[in-house]
Amino acid sequence: MKLKNFTRFLFFAFVILFSAQSCVKQGPMGLTGANGKDGAAGADANETCKMCHNPTKVDIIAEQFTLSKHEYGEASFSEAGTVGCDPCHTQEGFKYVVKNNVSTVFTLNATTGKYVNPYATDASAAYGPLTCGTCHSSIHNSYTSSDLPSLTTVAAVPMTMWGGAKTIDLKADGGKSNLCAKCHQPRPFTNALTGNVLDYAALASNPAGIVYDGNPAGKTNIIKPSYRTHTHYGTVSAVYAGMGGVEFPGTLGYASSQHPTVASCENCHMGPKGADSDMVGRAGGHSFSAVGNFSGCNMTGCHTTPISASSTTYWTNPRNEIKGLLATLATKLSENGVEIMNRNGDSATNLWYGITTNNYDGYLNVYDPITNPTAQTYNASSFKYVGTPPTTWSADQLAYNATLPTLTITNAQMGAIINFQMCLREYSLGIHNYAYTKALLTNSIAKL
Repeated sequence: MKLKNFTRFLFFAFVILFSAQSCVKQGPMGLTGANGKDGAAGADANETCKMCHNPTKVDIIAEQFTLSKHEYGEASFSEAGTVGCDPCHTQEGFKYVVKNNVSTVFTLNATTGKYVNPYATDASAAYGPLTCGTCHSSIHNSYTSSDLPSLTTVAAVPMTMWGGAKTIDLKADGGKSNLCAKCHQPRPFTNALTGNVLDYAALASNPAGIVYDGNPAGKTNIIKPSYRTHTHYGTVSAVYAGMGGVEFPGTLGYASSQHPTVASCENCHMGPKGADSDMVGRAGGHSFSAVGNFSGCNMTGCHTTPISASSTTYWTNPRNEIKGLLATLATKLSENGVEIMNRNGDSATNLWYGITTNNYDGYLNVYDPITNPTAQTYNASSFKYVGTPPTTWSADQLAYNATLPTLTITNAQMGAIINFQMCLREYSLGIHNYAYTKALLTNSIAKL
């Protein structure tokens, strides 16, 4: 009897153990529940990217951008870390001054008693080559096609050359040209005594005044001229807007052509609609070049007679006239029989090679063994270095410098130098704003 009961015990124990192991491995089968509500379909990231990243949009833009000097210029690398240059030469520097609305008004330093130019980026943002994100502020914000048209700024541009006293505001086409003007504007000349921006109006109103008397140690010199005394390179927006030059009173008033009121930079430098299908050779689209591309001139509402490189009234004749005025002004800007304006016959280093017959580059014909050692190539003599020569100059360089004639500069000459640089370096020989360009040059020649 006891054996029989023990056998039953073992049997039931085995059944219970087996059942428990089965539950652990498989679990009990529950009742089938009702189906849940279907969720919303998720976005296909790949399809979203393809809205822009396809052969007819971003892909072709990127290809065209390789032809732009914004892309292949090396300035963003060479100027990285230079906070005063980087608002225009680096992407992060540009975005910094826009975001922080950095002022162009010179401020007085109470410690030194001199003014300083505040228009600079922060050292933490002084880097980055120019890319799509420089001009287009919202790329990859929403990851839709609406990101691309958004521009970093279209606000009016207080001119750094004038210390904020004049403002460029190009309203055509929704103010898009102001984005270009933010960088393509002249840099300021500064008063050597105060550090403040130069009083350009005083140059025009008192032409007989002296900015440099020929004595490097002179106590009243407000400019110490050197080879690189210049407006920098981006003068086009100022000329295009019809402002920024030294406006000597003269026979011509300072009116503007129709371009700044009816057209935008985009119309001519990208195409009538800013479309990337508006390429002609290596011009138009996101190359930003207008060389040889007249489609913008001929868009609806502009010139009724088609413009081409052979057109006389609106192309050949006005350009030849401005070219002649530049040559005349350069001849007038002479001291002791030597031209003040520098000539440079090297097409690799002269950005304005071929614009004038004598290949002026806008710099001054002042000797410097480092930056202008070949100044004698086109002139019998040059001008004495102003200031204490660097210790790196050799004895021969110092001796040669001592043989050169001394340069003096009047207010009239300084104003004319600025106007020459403005009109040469806007590059188009007056096409951007023929009326204003002609007035600056004509009245400067008369004043000299």
